[in-house]
Amino acid sequence: MIEKDLPPVVAQYFHHVLSGNRTEIAKVSLSQSGKQRPSPTSAKWMSFTARHQIWPLETRFLWDGRIRLVRGIHLRVVDSYGGGVGSGRVQLLSLLPLASATDVPELNSGALHRYLAEAVWYPTALLPRAKVRWHEISKEAARATLTEHDLTVSLEFRFNRNGEVTGIYSPGRYGRFGNRYIQVPWEGHFSNYQMVNGIRIPMQGEVGWYHEGNLELVWKAKIVRTGPGPQISRR
Repeated sequence: MIEKDLPPVVAQYFHHVLSGNRTEIAKVSLSQSGKQRPSPTSAKWMSFTARHQIWPLETRFLWDGRIRLVRGIHLRVVDSYGGGVGSGRVQLLSLLPLASATDVPELNSGALHRYLAEAVWYPTALLPRAKVRWHEISKEAARATLTEHDLTVSLEFRFNRNGEVTGIYSPGRYGRFGNRYIQVPWEGHFSNYQMVNGIRIPMQGEVGWYHEGNLELVWKAKIVRTGPGPQISRR
């Protein structure tokens, strides 16, 4: 697929967020602040801060978060993907290992789904030359398919009238629930687009799993402009 063959709403999206500059994004570094809960049925929301780094030319990311349990005690959660391998680990106070998993097929697939969904923060990774194939669903939606290291994932991207991605959806992304991986419908929302280094990205996001037919959010965050702030470097 070449850009002139893109669904109109996808072409509008690239024009809106890239402002005509298609130079590849080489690295993105984001500071995040928000709340999350361990499962769709959990009543306890916990505050977190995180540093999210992505290298789109390598299809690689690293998410390093600290989740506050009680005053003075936190969990460190590190999620990553690269070279077709997903990884996740949890440590108490960044020292005591509590859980870890690496290179599990379902984890690899789920991590690549996440990379594709979060490409709204590094949109040149959604261009056809980045191995993404687009298919029109409607005037306001299109399906993106990414194949990488024998893994193939697809997501429905939903757009508003301005050409901004406002949502993503998968009818079956792998997640770990209890001691096993299950494919569950997964949905995310993005909002508050702002210009950062010449690229429009959403400054707020939320994701959740469907449980008993209802979307249950499990993660809500905003991009923090203070401190290191969002950084986007082109090739």
